[in-house]
Amino acid sequence: MMDLKALETFVRVAELGSFRAAANKLHTTQPAISQRIAQLESELGARLLERERRNVTPTPRGRTLLAYAEKMLALRAEMLTVFSDSTSLRGVMRIGLAETIVHTWLTRFLKQVNAIHPHLGLEIEVDISPNLRDRLAAQELDVVFMLGPSHLPLMENRLLCSYPVSFVASPEIAWSQKPVTLEELATFPIITFSRNTQPYMAVRTLFSRHDLPPVRLHASASLSTVVHMATEGLGIAVIPAAIVSGELASGRLAVIETNTHIPDLPFYAAWTSTPDSSAARQIVEIAAVIAQERGGM
Repeated sequence: MMDLKALETFVRVAELGSFRAAANKLHTTQPAISQRIAQLESELGARLLERERRNVTPTPRGRTLLAYAEKMLALRAEMLTVFSDSTSLRGVMRIGLAETIVHTWLTRFLKQVNAIHPHLGLEIEVDISPNLRDRLAAQELDVVFMLGPSHLPLMENRLLCSYPVSFVASPEIAWSQKPVTLEELATFPIITFSRNTQPYMAVRTLFSRHDLPPVRLHASASLSTVVHMATEGLGIAVIPAAIVSGELASGRLAVIETNTHIPDLPFYAAWTSTPDSSAARQIVEIAAVIAQERGGM
């Protein structure tokens, strides 16, 4: 009888184009991957993969098997979903997320996952969204919660929440008029997300007008640093107000009344669409419910 584990190994090697990448994805060793492929080739009496120097690709017979293997794995996933209960998820899921999620609804999400899937381990990686997008494509992460969707093939996306962006600062700063003009905002250091992110680019574009003074733009990959600098009166933070709800409630920060607008930040879940991605979809469903409960939509 054909081994489903060997079929899954073959599908992963074909998808990733590498024995090493497939071993990392399946949490095993390269010799184990080679043994499973050799088992399949022996059982079917056909060469299934072309092993070139830098890439592994299916042979014509391998492409035929790939279509059947994907169907069999999809049926297995469907069967397990039908016969499993709500606590069936096990193993480890690698989740990458933007730091905005850490400061808004991550704790509630983790508590809910633990309550529904107590046997599932989570590996949490926090990074900027461009890096998360790359790591998801490289199969280093199973699910990511990031700013904007993934546009790569074989990726599924779901909008989780969207946060308005505000200008926030220490209430000790005195403004000459309200609403505060962009010209007056530009006289202070502007503190925001790290370079190469969507919010940073939006802020830089906004303050690049020729009629404005040269802006002092401070970028940080650490939102905790951004918030600390703002509370210390070192500049104007351009971030979602949801991140600093505690500081706003305590009076350590205040939202600046201004007619200047920064586009909202939409956060998406993204994951690779595979025959066995039902676990990722279940986790994303929990995240979507929690994110919307927090008023992010």
